Amino acid sequence: MSSTTTRSKTASDRLLDVLAEYEQFLIVMHDSPDPDAMASGWALRCLIEERLTGPVRLVGGGAVVRAENRYLIELLCPPLELVSELDVEPGTATILVDCGVGTKNHLATRSGITPVAVIDHHLTSNGSPQIPFKDIREQAAASATIAASYLREQAIEPGAKLATAILYALRTETCGGETEHSALDRSVVKWLSAWADPALLAEIENAPLEREYFGDLALAMQNTFVYDDAALCFLPRASGAEIVGEVADLLVRCRGIRRVLCAAVVDDDLVFSARAAQNSGNAARLLQMTLKGIGGCGGHTHRAGGKISGAANRQKIGDDLLGELRERWLSACKIDRQRGTRLVPRREIVENL
Repeated sequence: MSSTTTRSKTASDRLLDVLAEYEQFLIVMHDSPDPDAMASGWALRCLIEERLTGPVRLVGGGAVVRAENRYLIELLCPPLELVSELDVEPGTATILVDCGVGTKNHLATRSGITPVAVIDHHLTSNGSPQIPFKDIREQAAASATIAASYLREQAIEPGAKLATAILYALRTETCGGETEHSALDRSVVKWLSAWADPALLAEIENAPLEREYFGDLALAMQNTFVYDDAALCFLPRASGAEIVGEVADLLVRCRGIRRVLCAAVVDDDLVFSARAAQNSGNAARLLQMTLKGIGGCGGHTHRAGGKISGAANRQKIGDDLLGELRERWLSACKIDRQRGTRLVPRREIVENL
């Protein structure tokens, strides 16, 4: 009997087996990609380039708006493309990172493309279609953790810029109440520390801010209402979708507020971010209940996002829709009180001028 032992196949081995049947590769991030989408897509591209042959593209829709995310692109130069549509040639493997199959927040669904693989850490409301490879780990703090583990399994060194991007992704995914790290997250952080650049991390975290950011923030503070331990914020306009998540992250830190729903009109859509503090419910499920039948969403325990497509085609969002969303959110939070109080009363603003 041979003494040779056969190593069990890892997740990265199984992914590479699926992809080996294809000639070229298309990695799709969600719209307005955040650090987690960019870092996980970049790590996956690195894996494919090192272990397979054929061209690889990393693409996403929309625009990168948040100052830190734009600065990450400027400093680290991830090999990504922002495009408005997809033209997929035969023999191409489409891989989703940091987004779910069938969700409407990425180009693959809108282009009618069925992926062969998905790597994600979000809870989605679209079920679990049969595709050749799925690695969905809700316990992971970031999709980038999963993608980084593939590099580690394959003994591929990430280099300083990619390692820094992955660590920054983990930092952003564990703020705003999402503070839990799995054993995998902790081990990946330790592994990446040999390559990541702390100075670059500090620069990204202190990115310069545009004036529009402060305008959106001031508008949000004036339009936030509190109902017991839940807050609801509606911005009639926003410079970009990412301010919605930033406001939600800020509001959930307010003492006495445990659950937050923030919404804003961005182009033709109504965009949402939900947050839930520790032991205050599941943000993804709260948002699913709020948007059931009228919009799509996804997320995880403490952070979630969603969208009602085309809701802003008119000049402004109607009071009927806003009223329905308020009732749905409060019902999801099991709050009977229908009259809220302003987070910052207008009289305080006037008196302090």
